[in-house]
Amino acid sequence: MIVFNLCCDNEHVFEGWFANAEAFGDQAARGLIACPVCDSTQIERRPSAPYVHTAGVRDKNAPQRTAVDPEVFAAAFRMAARQAEDVGEQFPSEARRIHHGEAEQRSIRGQASSEDLGELLEEGILVLPIPDEPSIQ
Repeated sequence: MIVFNLCCDNEHVFEGWFANAEAFGDQAARGLIACPVCDSTQIERRPSAPYVHTAGVRDKNAPQRTAVDPEVFAAAFRMAARQAEDVGEQFPSEARRIHHGEAEQRSIRGQASSEDLGELLEEGILVLPIPDEPSIQ
């Protein structure tokens, strides 16, 4: 996976994760990448800072922490969810079918009650509730 800094034509800056540069180019050309703030599909790559390994001493057992703006985090997940197949109210049953190998492995999204989510998690099926988009006023 590779992370790119992206920007829409409204100057909203966000990150996108792709298998490689070609995957980004293909998805961008097909309009599959949308800004998590305004939904624009006019997306371009921005320069990224390279990863630099420093020789400083670090406790390898210390927990790693990163500060993340909750709105940016939620927006990134909403963007990923838009690219998943919407199975609507069939989400719990389709998630189970995928988990048990009865349906094609793929990313899905849909609706589920809190009870359904709890049951899926108890069954070892990883699900992630994504908050609704805030209304823009």
